Amino acid sequence: MQKIYFDNAATTPVREEVIAKMQDALVNSYGNPSSIHGFGRSAKTEIEQARKTIAKYLNAQPSEIIFTSGGTEADNMILRSAVKDMGVQTIITSKIEHHAVLHTAEALQKQFGILIEFVDLDSFGNPDIQHLEKLLLADDSIKLVSLMHVNNEIGNILDLQEIAVICKANGALFHSDTVQSIGHFKWDVQTTPIDFMVASAHKFHGPKGVGFAFIRKNTNLEPLILGGSQERGYRAGTEPIHNIVGLKEAFVAAYDDLEEERKYITGLKEYFIKKIKVAIPEVEFNGYSGNLERSTYTLVNVCLPFSKEKSQMLLFHLDLKGIACSEGSACQSGASGGSHVLAEILSDEELQKPSVRFSFSKYNTKEEVDYVIGVLKEFSQT
Repeated sequence: MQKIYFDNAATTPVREEVIAKMQDALVNSYGNPSSIHGFGRSAKTEIEQARKTIAKYLNAQPSEIIFTSGGTEADNMILRSAVKDMGVQTIITSKIEHHAVLHTAEALQKQFGILIEFVDLDSFGNPDIQHLEKLLLADDSIKLVSLMHVNNEIGNILDLQEIAVICKANGALFHSDTVQSIGHFKWDVQTTPIDFMVASAHKFHGPKGVGFAFIRKNTNLEPLILGGSQERGYRAGTEPIHNIVGLKEAFVAAYDDLEEERKYITGLKEYFIKKIKVAIPEVEFNGYSGNLERSTYTLVNVCLPFSKEKSQMLLFHLDLKGIACSEGSACQSGASGGSHVLAEILSDEELQKPSVRFSFSKYNTKEEVDYVIGVLKEFSQT
């Protein structure tokens, strides 16, 4: 039986060169970065080199890069601090954001009584820009807009430049969960006036348990985790040097090889779309995931024309055939409520059919696509 991993939007395999760098750091950079002796200074140097390198690729300042345990922590830190310390009274978001944003906003509403406004979405999951502007002009409260760049389930790409300019013109802060796009899209935070972004290394072939937040200077955020002065006071706790080294190595590799890998993975997605349309003509694509121009090149989300009875067996059947994919985001595996993203954009009839996300990386092949399409076609005919 083949083993095929088409769940790269959930997490990616770690690059061999990243593993090698992390092993070296574990052996040779074990000093506490807060210590003043040579071992500590050596470890601190590794961290600051990683910070400077990431900042250079984003055209940011090193002081604007704060290492975290990943995107969820970074989202929490930014939203909580914005409300608690910056006086944000209204959070404008959408109902198809990652739960790291939605659940945090809900908790802040309960704790601080803030207002949560949801921007209208079209049937593809795209925000209504006119409605966003209306929400921004509704009152004089201090506002923060939180809209993700690439949706983790349907792959829609938000025009960050447009949203950032609108927010700036209306005096609102702008935060974007960019976990699915950092490592896959180029950035220049000097030309895009965004205030906050987040990243997780494991989305671009780095280790789990490490990421970073971009926090634009002079935003005056306060720390979420207290106890020490690490990370310029934003995040207390001894830094995991091997993880940060791995993050840097994966980040550099992702951007140095970006165009080549993007072209290759785009070819896989295009091939997948072509083959599944032939094998299962009634297939539909959720959101803009079947559109190569308006969705990320790393995933497709398909709605398959199977009965309810067959739907309940689909993922189990794929797993038995050695195929890894997702019904929704991996962060909600085991949840009985299904995908909150698809629930917002699909009809009740469409929600009765199985929707599956297939996501690709540089390590996948067209032969793997052929195998997966063959399994789906065979399943559809049983």
